[in-house]
Amino acid sequence: MLLLYPKQQHFMIRGKKMVANSDVLQLSRKLIKCRSVTPKNDGAIEIVENELLRAGFECFRVDRGGICNLFARWGEKNHKKTFGFNGHTDVVPEGDVSSWSCDPFGGEIKNGLLYGRGAADMKTAVAAFVIAAKEVSEEFFFDGALVIMLTGDEEADATDGTIAILDWMKANDESMSVCLVGEPTCSEAMGDTIKIGRRGSLSAVITLQGVQGHSAYPERALNPLPTVAKLVSRITDHELDQGTDYFDPSTLTITSIDTGNKATNVIPQSCEVMLNIRFNDAHSSESLLNWLESEAQKIENESRVKVSIKAKVSGESFITKPGELSNLALSAIYKITGTEAKLSTSGGTSDARFVREHCPVVEFGLLGNTLHQVDEHVKVEHVDQLKIIYKSMLINYLVE
Repeated sequence: MLLLYPKQQHFMIRGKKMVANSDVLQLSRKLIKCRSVTPKNDGAIEIVENELLRAGFECFRVDRGGICNLFARWGEKNHKKTFGFNGHTDVVPEGDVSSWSCDPFGGEIKNGLLYGRGAADMKTAVAAFVIAAKEVSEEFFFDGALVIMLTGDEEADATDGTIAILDWMKANDESMSVCLVGEPTCSEAMGDTIKIGRRGSLSAVITLQGVQGHSAYPERALNPLPTVAKLVSRITDHELDQGTDYFDPSTLTITSIDTGNKATNVIPQSCEVMLNIRFNDAHSSESLLNWLESEAQKIENESRVKVSIKAKVSGESFITKPGELSNLALSAIYKITGTEAKLSTSGGTSDARFVREHCPVVEFGLLGNTLHQVDEHVKVEHVDQLKIIYKSMLINYLVE
């Protein structure tokens, strides 16, 4: 059953009353009701576009490769003081609907919690920064500009999303001086974590090619598996680094070893090893791939097994060193929540890896402990808090 808060119900946020049926909550629910599983849009981008057009923003559709993208600006083009927000309206599939306690795309509220796919990742953050930007543009006079970048391609390959918007910005002389990505960053309490960087990610498939044969006649075959064991042992035993000033140690994880062989009396012809490296700023994807290829060549020289590598890089590591932008976030978070946020570089990749080539970028959003899960949800009071934090950052950067 759908439960709606009455207009009179309030939350206390650091001594201030917040109406539960707020603009940001209403917009969040509208977006959650869009079945925008990547690459589908289902009207999500249009909802935000119409909201911003009514507020006087200039809006430009930057669709590419069948993906819906939006660039919106309030204020002077290419202003030296332009605060940008970046986010996505696409979501991962809902999974087994029967496992949910409510409609994954219903935007239902139960016991102070907002449920739905995208509640944590990250339709609520989109609603929060849209309403925050709208209110600041309507309530204040300032010498600066606001930019909002929205994509429908973050959860998949991300080749026609934020990258497409940044390409369009470069071609049309649009810019940002700073940017905040609204990904869910908090781990245990609202406001406890700001991301100031991300590790890079390199995935690889290593194929070792031998000669198939009967297990009774191993001398007639070339079993790749003993060589696989040596290679895996060498690369997993190797210490990539001990961490850097802003990052934990890099990690290499074997994710699959597969011969495709179901017979116990057959020596397999080949074996595939899949791995993922999450690396810090002590490395580049190129240096790590060179190391893998060097280890593969050593193994090949020691045996007659042929070794080949196919790699895919999702992003390089990056860091926005503590300074003006992170201080803006730290101050606003403490003011609204009373929490002293930590600066972190943990977790996976995000579109901040693309934005960082354009301007300084940090990430801050809601708790991510239910993202991509059945019954994904966030606290309603946190949605309002997030909007106020974003608004406070805008005021401190553009107005005061």
